[in-house]
Amino acid sequence: MVTTLRVGVLALQGDVREHAALLAELGAEVAPVRRPEELATVGGLVIPGGESTVIDKLSRTFGLQEPIRTAIADGMPVLGTCAGLIMLSNTLVDGIEGQETFGGLDVLTRRNAFGRQTESFEAELDVPEFGGDPVHAAFIRGPVVESVGPAATTLAALPDGRVVAVEQGDLLGISFHPEISGEPRFHQRFLDRVAARG
Repeated sequence: MVTTLRVGVLALQGDVREHAALLAELGAEVAPVRRPEELATVGGLVIPGGESTVIDKLSRTFGLQEPIRTAIADGMPVLGTCAGLIMLSNTLVDGIEGQETFGGLDVLTRRNAFGRQTESFEAELDVPEFGGDPVHAAFIRGPVVESVGPAATTLAALPDGRVVAVEQGDLLGISFHPEISGEPRFHQRFLDRVAARG
């Protein structure tokens, strides 16, 4: 039986530990997910930042691509950060040849929209859904959402209008790294969705 707050972090590549630590601080039981049988034991999944091309290839190697696609279609709450947003996007502008995503978010996303790692930056973002203080966001070679389809909703954008956080049903995709900046509200929103599904 899946408990309400047992969640997984896709542990193929990327900043897995940082997500796991933040989720644990918020009271969740966290399990690494590397195989389909591990995915079946969790009520929600976090897809961390890293290299989307590597996550794509390894998810296929480990037999996870189709189970994750099925879980998304069945309504499992999923939070994707940076490369995780790319993996949740229905369409990529500049994927490498043969690159695939899990899909689920009705968005068109550009990989590495902010340039090289040396061009990483931080910004304060207004997220009306959260109210209160702005979100301190760390962007590290992040993607940007170039267009948002009718099924998805924009949660946050940079001052120049570029969309960097979206949600659609129980899917949440963001361009930046709240697990690095210590911003808990996106993870809490994800956990609330997991709890609501029971």
